[in-house]
Amino acid sequence: MKSPPIREIADDLEGRIASGELQPGEQLPSTRDLAVQYEVSEKTIYRVISLMKASGQLEARQGKGVFVRSIKPLEWHLHRFERGSRRDDPAAGRDDWKAAAEEQGRVATQDTPRVSVEPAPSDVAKWLQVEPGTFVVARRRVRRVDDEPFQLADSWFPTSIALDTDLMVEDDVTRPGGILAFIGHPQVALRDEIRSWPPATPVEAERLELPEGIGTPVIRHPRIGYGEDGKPVRVMVTVAPGHLNTLVYEMEV
Repeated sequence: MKSPPIREIADDLEGRIASGELQPGEQLPSTRDLAVQYEVSEKTIYRVISLMKASGQLEARQGKGVFVRSIKPLEWHLHRFERGSRRDDPAAGRDDWKAAAEEQGRVATQDTPRVSVEPAPSDVAKWLQVEPGTFVVARRRVRRVDDEPFQLADSWFPTSIALDTDLMVEDDVTRPGGILAFIGHPQVALRDEIRSWPPATPVEAERLELPEGIGTPVIRHPRIGYGEDGKPVRVMVTVAPGHLNTLVYEMEV
């Protein structure tokens, strides 16, 4: 009998998860039992499990086995984010992103930002419309939901805008209307560029606390903000594991 391919076995297990036959938090049968059930080698089952761990549907627990992962993706409403009447609350330390997550009943936090002045990589230089290697200010953050890393949010700014401002402070700073507006450089237009880019790089995987060697698919979302003179004032590149984030746009027609 011809052995089912890895994707076919994964599809079957995904169907069993979707139907409720396998519940979130439930332990999978042993590798040996699954190999017997699907009439394949244990090596094939290991590859199936690796595939499903990469997609976030399964998780391995040290010394216990493999379990169906409880996943509650965050809906990230990009048509509202940083637009119109922002939901920043400096007194509560709640910026627009945290407020949006909390509206979904989630607990949103942010690790202490890391700030540096460094030469702009070629992609950042293109977005900021400067020559590659021009010094820019980088502000790197890890956003957490329910204490789990959900996004990397790394921003770059022209030094003429960021130096000697709150953007240089390595703290979770919240200002009404956002820091850029607070320091006199509001964003008046935005451009989003979204790409699926599997997998996360080793550095990104480490910052996002993703399983080693799995190659988790991620979404890369650069958002370029333009000032009143039409020139870029910031590019923020968000790296979001695909299984944890649902990007949402709502538009009138």
